[in-house]
Amino acid sequence: MNENRNVKIRVRNLSKVFGNSPKKALEMRNEGLKRPEILEKTGQTLGLSNIDFDVYEGELLVIMGLSGSGKSTLIRCLNRLIEPTEGEIVIDGEDIPQLDDKALLECRRRHFSMVFQNFALFPHRTVQKNAEFGLEIRGIDPQERADIARKSLKQVGLDGWEDAYPNQLSGGMQQRVGLARALANDATVLLMDEAFSALDPLIRGDMQQELQELQSRMQKTTVFITHDLDEALNIADRIILLKDGEIVQIGTPEQILTRPADEYVERFIEGVDMSKILTAEHAMRKVRAVARDTDGPRTTLHKMRENNVDSIYVVGRDRTLQGLLEVDAAEQAAKQGADSIGEFMTQDFRKVGLQEPMHNLFAMFSEKGFPIAVTDDDERLLGVVVKGAVIDQLARTTEPTAASDDNPTAAAGDQ
Repeated sequence: MNENRNVKIRVRNLSKVFGNSPKKALEMRNEGLKRPEILEKTGQTLGLSNIDFDVYEGELLVIMGLSGSGKSTLIRCLNRLIEPTEGEIVIDGEDIPQLDDKALLECRRRHFSMVFQNFALFPHRTVQKNAEFGLEIRGIDPQERADIARKSLKQVGLDGWEDAYPNQLSGGMQQRVGLARALANDATVLLMDEAFSALDPLIRGDMQQELQELQSRMQKTTVFITHDLDEALNIADRIILLKDGEIVQIGTPEQILTRPADEYVERFIEGVDMSKILTAEHAMRKVRAVARDTDGPRTTLHKMRENNVDSIYVVGRDRTLQGLLEVDAAEQAAKQGADSIGEFMTQDFRKVGLQEPMHNLFAMFSEKGFPIAVTDDDERLLGVVVKGAVIDQLARTTEPTAASDDNPTAAAGDQ
């Protein structure tokens, strides 16, 4: 996540106390007491405490934690379905806790749509009429709202189901109706509270994929609540992890997994299959030597001897990957007096992008031991992955290995 992006929502010093003596609870909090002690001494529940974070324009931010951590309280404070006890929630310059009732209603209509866990569909309304509901409440012209609703249903893959009723739909399809209704309102922020929790695992996975594709197309600012770590890792741009109403860590899925803030986060992520999370970028190493496609065989053999490798990747002037040359082929080219190595190269090697999941890499290593080439979208060679580096990275699960003077680099042919 590029933090130079525009901030859509800014939250500062947000706290929520449930009880009739919130001031006393906050005073005790400021003296260093935690939620259990405050509850025992005052009967007040510190639902949220000193919450600070930003939501960026177009970001999919996941808020997660165990039951009772405060995640649902937090998302409902954003649009004041729950009144904050203290703090700022600023969206596009408006401080939501300071708005009067009329201004708050207008702010909600303009900025927030919500998708709930239980679908919240009207059983007596068709899919079309359910999708239109928010627009109907706003007094939008019937033909206009019908057109908008149909467009939203098409975006979530429900075109052709407009005249069906909720009881005729599967759970996943019902949740798509709820999502279409939220999109039809054209709010700037989508709030999703455990939206996929009631779905069976297969449909849930499909909905996560649908949400990612929708996010890619629409770049809708989304705050998504879940207690499921796998779900968070699958969909999030960034994750906020809560414990007892406080933020424990904010970061990308990669940062949460590879640099846990404390023992609580370490326990939280136990059991995650790191090979499905880490990517080729984490194990990639700088290529010690490459050959140019204009090099002759003797020049190439010299590079291979100097770097103690028995194969070498061949690149063009702009570093686009052309092929791979083995030492036997280079020697044959030299014996034949060839001026170029082009016709002696092989394409019998594997290449991947930076984001290739690490668990896919093991099966790609050839019997000859060629390293896997890592390329960008323009087929430029960025580095290589060798089997030992994959095993080492999974064992250490530390931050990505950077190619630098302080970091050993691998060349083609290394094991």
